[in-house]
Amino acid sequence: MARKKFTNEYIVRSSPSILFEFLTQTSNLAQWFSDYCDSQGDIFIFGWNGSFQRARQSEIVEDESVKYHWEDSQKDEYFSFRVYKSEIANDTILEITDFAEAKEIKEQTFLWDKQVEDLKHALGAF
Repeated sequence: MARKKFTNEYIVRSSPSILFEFLTQTSNLAQWFSDYCDSQGDIFIFGWNGSFQRARQSEIVEDESVKYHWEDSQKDEYFSFRVYKSEIANDTILEITDFAEAKEIKEQTFLWDKQVEDLKHALGAF
């Protein structure tokens, strides 16, 4: 069964450049995304409760967007972060794109909501 792409947007009280550091730097990713994070070139190793997953950082546009591909996922699947300023309120927006089974999208969205709350606390932006 094909997994579906979904996107969520969050307002984050942070400058885009500082927020971007929390999406791309291992020490910052380990504060909110995973328990452990290290990298070897464009390969990022994420750890949760003693289990590890590897992802390739495949695209990066400084202060704007970054895309990661899990090594064990389908070739066209990824998770990505895009940072931009809303035109109306000038808020910093974090857009997260991910893939999940249709029946799991709500659960995955809930998980991302929790992750973003952790991100906001790490940033001091709650």
